[in-house]
Amino acid sequence: MGSLSIIRGGPTIKCSSWEPGTTGSCPLIRFHLRPSRTTMHLSSALLVLSATLALASPLQPRAAPDNTVLVESTTKYCMVMPRKAHTDIGDSETPGGMRVYCSASARTDNSQGLFPNNFWKKVAYKTGTGKKGKKYVQLTGQINKGFSQLNDNDGGGQYDSSGGAGGKGNPQGSVCKGYAHYVQLVEPDVGRACIRCCQDYDDCPLDKDTAGCPSVIPGAY
Repeated sequence: MGSLSIIRGGPTIKCSSWEPGTTGSCPLIRFHLRPSRTTMHLSSALLVLSATLALASPLQPRAAPDNTVLVESTTKYCMVMPRKAHTDIGDSETPGGMRVYCSASARTDNSQGLFPNNFWKKVAYKTGTGKKGKKYVQLTGQINKGFSQLNDNDGGGQYDSSGGAGGKGNPQGSVCKGYAHYVQLVEPDVGRACIRCCQDYDDCPLDKDTAGCPSVIPGAY
């Protein structure tokens, strides 16, 4: 009677019941493989990654470039404006009637309009924290008359990310880059505009749309 040595990543296992030249087979042998250190480390890493993703804050929603506002400085910003030239703010508040315009340094896509360098007559940039300690950023100031998309005698109106039908924004689906909410007012007749992006909903009030910029977004005008 011969013997068969089976090597499977561990000690040699002898099968003494096997006879050379016969059609018999070695009795069934069960192998209990011990996981390698590499496998164990990989499993631990995957568990840590899963826990981290589960605890992470939700990602900010994405929007098209021409539906995303931005406030980074007095020279780097994007704001919502009427898509068609010489349109009242209120008349632009229809699906497809609005479009984001950006300063030259903020414009990243051809779908975005371009503000002239003299859009603002006077503008102030400010960052701060609201009542609950959440961050906000804003632009407030005076605008020059004559911008192509506005009517100089228009009383103006409000654009935002969380109002409108179903709270989906006006324009619908619009967002501020890096923030959860925004509110923006444009008042061509008095030459004034303002925009605030905030993490806390309460820091971007939507219930004062007819009160004017100083009431909605206090700041330097």
